[in-house]
Amino acid sequence: MKNEARTTKYFKASSADRLYELLGAYDENLKTLETELGVEISLADGLTLKITGEESAAELCEKTLKAAMNAAEKGEKIDERQILYCIEAAKSGEAEETEKLFDGVVATTATGKKIKCKTLGQKKYVEAIEKNAVVFGIGPAGTGKTYLAVAKAVAAFKAKKAEKIILTRPAVEAGENLGFLPGDLQEKVDPYLRPLYDALQEMFGAEQYEKLMERGVIEVAPLAYMRGRTLSSAFIILDEAQNTTREQMKMFLTRMGEGSRVVVTGDVTQIDLPRGKSSGLSHAAKILENVDGVKVCVLSDKDVVRHPLVMRIVKAYEKDEEAREKAREAKEQREKEQREKEQREAKSNGEKANGEEAQPGGTKEKT
Repeated sequence: MKNEARTTKYFKASSADRLYELLGAYDENLKTLETELGVEISLADGLTLKITGEESAAELCEKTLKAAMNAAEKGEKIDERQILYCIEAAKSGEAEETEKLFDGVVATTATGKKIKCKTLGQKKYVEAIEKNAVVFGIGPAGTGKTYLAVAKAVAAFKAKKAEKIILTRPAVEAGENLGFLPGDLQEKVDPYLRPLYDALQEMFGAEQYEKLMERGVIEVAPLAYMRGRTLSSAFIILDEAQNTTREQMKMFLTRMGEGSRVVVTGDVTQIDLPRGKSSGLSHAAKILENVDGVKVCVLSDKDVVRHPLVMRIVKAYEKDEEAREKAREAKEQREKEQREKEQREAKSNGEKANGEEAQPGGTKEKT
């Protein structure tokens, strides 16, 4: 955006309420826009905002404000996270698509709260679950992979499209040993399954959740419990799948029976498997990507719906990983060039030595 001519654009809010939502408390949303896009925003008159900055930045700001106002008109809260998402959508040319983002409800919680998609990536993920028998949801923390999968499972159960909900995850230790935790096996693995319990209780309510658990309609268990079973007419979710081995992933996917739907979620940047073990999630997503009935959905930092700081943290780690990858590639290139140089020198020295041996060594004196 350097060396661009500065320009002024105007954006008019549809009402005073919408203008207030766009501004944010103490104009926090405008400050976020100014910081992220390098523009200056002020109130021109009435419902109109004045945007001053380099032309491309001012256009991005205008598109971002339009996307944010559309979200506000659909009842979404316009906070820093929403503004940051609208900026990313505008940068990637998806700002206009956000208008239809908030249409439709994924599920309704026990308290009547409507669960909606908050990013285009989430919407594509949910649509994939509706249309495919097996879906892989891969992405960083905070993108709603597990939560939305559970919401779709509950919606399928309530619509009588599934007779059972099964949630599982591998009990892989991340720096701790299960054997040192108190209690029996179920008590040991409960902490690993807690996010799934919480999501189900929110959807069903504590009382109905307990009844469904007692009847075996809802089953939450470690991945090892899936071996040897055939799961029919069920909605099955495998969470934290990056910590499965190739053998475990194959075992899980082949448990699928008639009328079942499977969602596999995980973050390939947070693998806790022992050194030397490759992730079953990465392998399966690669080899099954073009299989009919299977859909691989990759969510990114743009789809993070937690605190805005989580999005920045994810981006920082991604930049660090990119820098490390470039450093590794540069090191490998240097080592390759060094090996080739040594091979050339060795070949040259060998040819030189052979040449010297071929030269006449003088005649021996006859006796």
